Amino acid sequence: YKLCELAKIAMEGKSELYDGRTGEKMRERVNVGYKYMIKLHHLVDEKVHARSTGPYSLVTHQPVGGKALFGGQRFGEMEVWALEAYGAAHTLKEMLTIKSDDIRGRENAYRAIAKGEQVGESEIPETFYVLTKELQSLALDLNIFGDDV
Repeated sequence: YKLCELAKIAMEGKSELYDGRTGEKMRERVNVGYKYMIKLHHLVDEKVHARSTGPYSLVTHQPVGGKALFGGQRFGEMEVWALEAYGAAHTLKEMLTIKSDDIRGRENAYRAIAKGEQVGESEIPETFYVLTKELQSLALDLNIFGDDV
């Protein structure tokens, strides 16, 4: 910033320039001096990844992560918020159960789609059972009530 003050140039590094042919002032202020640009080596062809089936984690039964492991796309917290904001509850439920770690629900949905039937309700996700085991490891007596548990 001190160099800009010494050269009497505005702090953002832009100056008013005049067209050398017409003498008219240019509409926008122009950067004068060096600008550093670095090329990002992120090519689309290297980033494209899709999967229909693939490996699942043994603990959570969710698709493993990462292109190298032929994993699934991560549906993170911000994506969940976006679907909540749009009111897409059914899509959100499908993404977090059948397409994630609801083993019985995934099998039932596959059978229903193959037979051309209506896809039924999803079951309890496997991560819920992982959570119950973690709570039980903290010496919490946890009882789950319901027909499908």
